[in-house]
Amino acid sequence: MTYLPAPAESRPLGKSGLMVSPIAWGMWRFAGDDVAAARVRVEAALAAGVTLFDTADIYGPDNGEPFGASEVLLGRVFAEDRSLRDRMVLATKGGIVIGTPYDSSAGYIEAAIDASLKRLGVDHIQLWQIHRPDMLTHPAEVARALEKAHAAGKIGAVGVSNYTVSRAAALMAFLRMPLVSHQPEFSALKLEPLTDGLFDQAMTHDIAVLAWSPLGGGRIADPKDERAARVAAALDAKAAEYGVSRSAAAYSWIMAHPARPIPIVGTQNPARIAEIPDALKPRWTRADWYAVLVASMGENLP
Repeated sequence: MTYLPAPAESRPLGKSGLMVSPIAWGMWRFAGDDVAAARVRVEAALAAGVTLFDTADIYGPDNGEPFGASEVLLGRVFAEDRSLRDRMVLATKGGIVIGTPYDSSAGYIEAAIDASLKRLGVDHIQLWQIHRPDMLTHPAEVARALEKAHAAGKIGAVGVSNYTVSRAAALMAFLRMPLVSHQPEFSALKLEPLTDGLFDQAMTHDIAVLAWSPLGGGRIADPKDERAARVAAALDAKAAEYGVSRSAAAYSWIMAHPARPIPIVGTQNPARIAEIPDALKPRWTRADWYAVLVASMGENLP
């Protein structure tokens, strides 16, 4: 039986020169005022082998907290134990402005990066990503702003989130440093990156793919419709084979693609964070992998 390649325990983050874990921990729901509890979650992720931590300045309002609250909380954790910062590759995002809604102008990018540095209590962010594209800013302006922040030592590498293939190509045409990451929504229920050219672009240009919402917004863990139930059943077959959870099988299915997507796991439960390494256990044949795809599509491939 021939299996697809297993994910390595660490992998390059595009052309950044950084090595990261094959799974990231996302901090959209990293909230609250309990620094000790927050530190437990961070330490659980590190203990699980996660080295890539992904947050954003907009994380806060969805949890009933102020803009920047997730970064502030992480900064308070760092203030308690600076060694935790040194054990991770720190990624954040900016460019969403409540009520605007997007701004990637040079002035805003500079201000957003400075504000994130202050909230996090750090002087350098290893990966800074444009959270959503601003249609009203020329990509040349975006490129110059990113290059300026990099030259100043504020950021180490740049990426994009929720960008189309063409928008990423336009930015790369003006950017004099590598675009190291794409962050699309991707799961067994969100298949567009397989067919819209994003994974092809990532493989062509050695761009890392960070997959947000890898459980389909919770629909894989808790199916509510026929399509989600089909996908869950297909994943359950693999999960049972390797003695792991359906979620672990879902992350594993994502990582099996040759673009080597990095699932961003969002759980804030330390016990579930500890289960992240289970996603490295399943092995996929082509037939198994395509069976999940067909279950999601609801029709056979041609």
